Parts: sequence; structure tokens; C-alpha cells
Amino acid sequence: MLLLAFETSAKAASVALLDKHCLLGESYQNTGLTHSQTLLCQAQALLHQCGKEAQQVTHVAVAAGPGSFTGVRIGVAAAKGFAWARELPCYGVSTLEAMALGLGCWDGYVCSVMDARRNQVYQATFRSAQGKRTRVSPDRAISLEVLGAELATLSGPIFLVGDGSRLCYDVLSQHIPSLVLPPEHRMHQRASGVGVLALEQLEAGLPGDGAALAPNYLRLSQAERERLARETIQKKER
Repeated sequence: MLLLAFETSAKAASVALLDKHCLLGESYQNTGLTHSQTLLCQAQALLHQCGKEAQQVTHVAVAAGPGSFTGVRIGVAAAKGFAWARELPCYGVSTLEAMALGLGCWDGYVCSVMDARRNQVYQATFRSAQGKRTRVSPDRAISLEVLGAELATLSGPIFLVGDGSRLCYDVLSQHIPSLVLPPEHRMHQRASGVGVLALEQLEAGLPGDGAALAPNYLRLSQAERERLARETIQKKER
């Protein structure tokens, strides 16, 4: 089994290649270039460096959101396109859960957080103990104020992961001293976490239905919000 995983939910793009539970290689790029410019080039180069060909890939995985609307769309489109031609199983996983898994086996709480703008963050909380992960809250869009009130009730270290980690730490750490910023290489979204989480789904017998795979944005896009606002105004004017 050879699984190719994509992660494009934030500014950085990454691709990972796994042979069962062995991580053969990973490409991570945070240069400011758009994911549409770099992602497939990264995948092609990674396969070549690992001595593999695209035809040998048997499974595909992608971070399906939440995250950047454009970034998530690019990643999902790339994964579905790669899988479609050969009808490969294609797994969409939670960006936030993949980030928590990527932290490693540190006992405590893991707070996956991404800057969602508009005074909100995308967030989910997990409990990590003896290498086992338990979900405490669902994937959601939430204000830092409400999140801070929730985290303040937890006892033990709370590890922040994701591109919203420093924002969360700067705003909340004065009142929640148990917040911890992990090392840089453990803090951000990576395709290796996406791949490992997809393997968990595969081993649990879940189907990788690429046709049904859709981005999970959690919120409406700006264009959709503006359309609904216009429709509301038009209804009031009638």
C-alpha cells in the first residue's frame, strides 16, 4: 500500500508519502507561493525522490478543512483529480484532528487552532494520554473569548497547534498559564498527520469515497455571505 497525502489548509503546502505505517518522505513549503503553483510539483518531486511512480500510489488523502477557503479547495481538487483517473480510494480528514495527531505523544490537552478572521478561530480540543487521542470538542468556528473561557476550565498542560497558535497564546496565556507552544516543527499543519489519520480511517474499515468528498469550510465564504445579505435586503424591500 502506498498513500499520498496533501495538506493545503493554510499558508504552507505539504505532501507526504507513506508505505503502510512507514513515512517514506515529506515535502513542506512555506514560501508564499500559491498552492496551485507548488503542490503537484511537490508531489511529483517527492515520488521521484522516494523512487516511486504515480502509478504505484494506491490511496490518496487530503485535509478537507476547515481552513483557508482557497487552500482547502486546491487540496481537495488535487486529491480528487489524482484519485479519479485510477479510481483510487480518497480520504478526506479533519485538518484540526490531523494537526493534533502531528504533535506526537505528549500527555495533556491539544488545542488545534487556526485563524479564521472576523474575530474567530477554527478550533477543536483533544485529550492526549499514553499515546491515545480523545476528541473533547467538535470542529467549529469560535471566538477567542469563548474559547478562553473553555480552556480555563481544563487542568494540565494545553498544547497549541496550528497557524493560530501564536495568536491564541498571545491573547490568552496571561489568564491561562497552562498554555504551551510546542517546537516549530510540531506546531503546524503537515501532510504526514493527514496521512496517518487517513490510515486510521482505512484500518477502521471506512470507505475512501472520492466522489462524495467535499471541503468542510464550517462557515460560508465571503461571496456567499454577501449574496445572502443582498437577498435579505431585496426581500425587505419587497
